[in-house]
Amino acid sequence: MKRRIVWTACAVIFLLAVTGTSGSVVLAGDAKEQVITVARVPAESPGKGRINARDYGVLGDGIFDNTRALQAALNAAHDEGPICHLPPGHYRLNGALVIPPGVTLAGSSGGVPHSEHPIGTVLLAYGGRGQADGTPLITLKPNATVCRLVIHYPEQTFPDIAPYPWAIQGDGEMCQVVDVTLTNPYQALDFGTKWNELHIIRNVFACPLKIGVYIDQCTDIGRVENVHFNPNFWTRMALEPRFPGQHQKLYAYLQKNLVGFKIGKTDWEYITNSFVIFPVIGFHFDDFGHGTGNAVITQSGADITPLAVRVDKVQNHAGVQFVNGQFMGTIVVGENNRGPVKLANCGFWGVPETQEHVVKSGPGTLMLTSCHFTGWDNKGTGKPCIRADGGRLVVNGCEFLDGGKRQVVLEKGLVAAAITGRLLRGEGGIVNDSEGDVQVGLNTTH
Repeated sequence: MKRRIVWTACAVIFLLAVTGTSGSVVLAGDAKEQVITVARVPAESPGKGRINARDYGVLGDGIFDNTRALQAALNAAHDEGPICHLPPGHYRLNGALVIPPGVTLAGSSGGVPHSEHPIGTVLLAYGGRGQADGTPLITLKPNATVCRLVIHYPEQTFPDIAPYPWAIQGDGEMCQVVDVTLTNPYQALDFGTKWNELHIIRNVFACPLKIGVYIDQCTDIGRVENVHFNPNFWTRMALEPRFPGQHQKLYAYLQKNLVGFKIGKTDWEYITNSFVIFPVIGFHFDDFGHGTGNAVITQSGADITPLAVRVDKVQNHAGVQFVNGQFMGTIVVGENNRGPVKLANCGFWGVPETQEHVVKSGPGTLMLTSCHFTGWDNKGTGKPCIRADGGRLVVNGCEFLDGGKRQVVLEKGLVAAAITGRLLRGEGGIVNDSEGDVQVGLNTTH
């Protein structure tokens, strides 16, 4: 009987709350009655929830400059939103936008839009040409979001690439970019120029030409999920003007200019299911003026690149960890790095110019566990798969698929190494000129 009374009271409290009324509930107990007072809860929060940008004079004809009208709609969403809905259309922007705190600029795609099918919301960015340090196209204030739309630069040409400001910049806590495609930004996502925390970058697809994501000045956990940098989002797009058809030249340009993930001060950074192809550097870690960072990177990789990963500096106590990664290029740990670098369950294979898969310098520690390697020394000059001349090295449970090649060379300057449980192809896989404390054992040569 008591259980039935309690459930009845809970139901009454719920009804009073959702209807926005107040009142009392009387519970009859064995000893005496108990009265619970329910405070009034507003039935609706302030604001309309969603405003239509078209109501503020925004036009999706691809000709009218929507900068002022769309900014007015965004400002109104701060008080009447928080969602500013942008219906399907092509919206020209000659200037820049600021999304106020807590406001969402929402396009009309149901998921991640593809530039090959631009039937939803498309922002056409005309401002800032030739100004790499100019005002970003979109600035996100704290807890602001941009989602479900395409950003395209109609006046960006190839091969005469012009600098542009950042497409999207985060400025504050919990800024979010979700379900966005950028066809040809010079610089795509900036979460480093301004202080930020708890950023969320999810389901972003782009062909950046200079930098994909820049992360710095992040003082609390950032998240980068399902970010994919591939020239297909420019070369295959259906927006005008179409890509001129010089695909191989574009790939070559990217391999000399593009940094996929540029990571400075961040504490911590979680990166998962993210990818870049044809960069000059896939993942670059360094101190860019605000300190070093640490990161955990899973199910991610860099494809067809001279440098898949470059670690110049990471946090001394935490460093960077790659798990289940794939790299078609070389990893370099620089002479100034002191923090740990760990790669577990990763695969490496080479491009034609690949000589060494791993080059380790500096006083920090590099650990390679359960990785496999193939396609190094592609010019046949005797280069090893792994070369180390500083700090400490651990190679454990790794497989080297190419026979007749040097696997590991330890040079002067190395302090210590432990090389165990490897699957080699042939004798003479290890050359030790280091004079350090080197322990080798339980390796096969068949």
